[in-house]
Amino acid sequence: MQSAAFTTLSPSLPLRTRSVHRNNLSRPSLSLRISASNNEGVNSNGFARRSWSLPPSSPSSSFKFRPLPSPPRAADSVLPESAPSGDSLFKTLELGSLFGLWYLFNIYFNIYNKQVLKAFHFPVTVTVVQFAVGTVLVSLMWGLNLYKKPKISGAQLLAIVPLALVHTLGNLFTNMSLGKVAVSFTHTIKAMEPFFSVVLSAMFLGEFPTPWVVGSLLPIVGGVALASATEASFNWSGFWSAMASNVTNQSRNVLSKKVMVKKEESMDNITLFSIITVMSFFLLAPVAVFMEGVKFTPAYLQSAGLNVRQVYIRSLLAALCFHAYQQVSYMILQRVSPVTHSVGNCVKRVVVIVSSVIFFQTPVSPVNAFGTAIALAGVFLYSRVKRIKSKPKTV
Repeated sequence: MQSAAFTTLSPSLPLRTRSVHRNNLSRPSLSLRISASNNEGVNSNGFARRSWSLPPSSPSSSFKFRPLPSPPRAADSVLPESAPSGDSLFKTLELGSLFGLWYLFNIYFNIYNKQVLKAFHFPVTVTVVQFAVGTVLVSLMWGLNLYKKPKISGAQLLAIVPLALVHTLGNLFTNMSLGKVAVSFTHTIKAMEPFFSVVLSAMFLGEFPTPWVVGSLLPIVGGVALASATEASFNWSGFWSAMASNVTNQSRNVLSKKVMVKKEESMDNITLFSIITVMSFFLLAPVAVFMEGVKFTPAYLQSAGLNVRQVYIRSLLAALCFHAYQQVSYMILQRVSPVTHSVGNCVKRVVVIVSSVIFFQTPVSPVNAFGTAIALAGVFLYSRVKRIKSKPKTV
């Protein structure tokens, strides 16, 4: 490296003393001591035509040789790239685990909830119990500083009340439907959520769908109609309860866009869901006492011939799974786009339907299964069409 650096200064070219002094003045901290191999010095005119060498280790020399930068080695170029890949792998595993928990909690919620509703025919009380357990969990989460306790004003609470109301009705109607028909049929009907989302968005937000979106709704409606016509557990009470659940749940989404966008920009989804859960409990508890009375006592359950311990344990597990899958759903929404979340929700519904059919051994005819498959395929197509439509707006 040293010889390579000095070959550019040919000793055969005369170098005036004036230029040397100029260099010394411009670089005062750099002194170069050069010795000839035959002990001859530098004359006044320039360097002699001899080969000059730099003493490799001269203790008296103040010159510090700085080698030319070498090209990066292969190991150096690999190390910066390996760290992001490891981080990306960890995030992928974390996201996959969250999706797995989301589906698992949904499966267990629907199984335990259906078992409770088959034995205890009071859906309002069951819904209140689920909100009560959620309220306790939220209080522990805030009290133990597991999640930051929000500071909300009275105006913010008033803005959240309509959301809490439709959230309460949505879960109540879902439980009413699950108490009347099979779990698979309830979730088949709930596959029509995109249809009501498009209708309500056009009515209240002025967001009109494209022909592609409208076309994707056709298999959803047709599949649900075909599945309903061939459903063994069909009854109108369970059907309309599931439809009402679709309307109220999508109304919550529309209200979130219409009311909460300007007033609740600093409130994240988990905090908003926690506040809605607490509000829903206080909204529905007096309604449950008025409509069904106090029925969830050990004395009443024993008089009804029910296993008190079994009903309590299953109700608690259903409530825990209900709150857990809602929290995990919002955690996933913070990490992925709404379109990806919508596709994941479609897959979740497939998993819930299949698992409930297997667990409860629900009789399903080929035509019924075909109608359900068409409806779910329409939901997936709707998610893809929404994604295609949103691309030009982001460019």
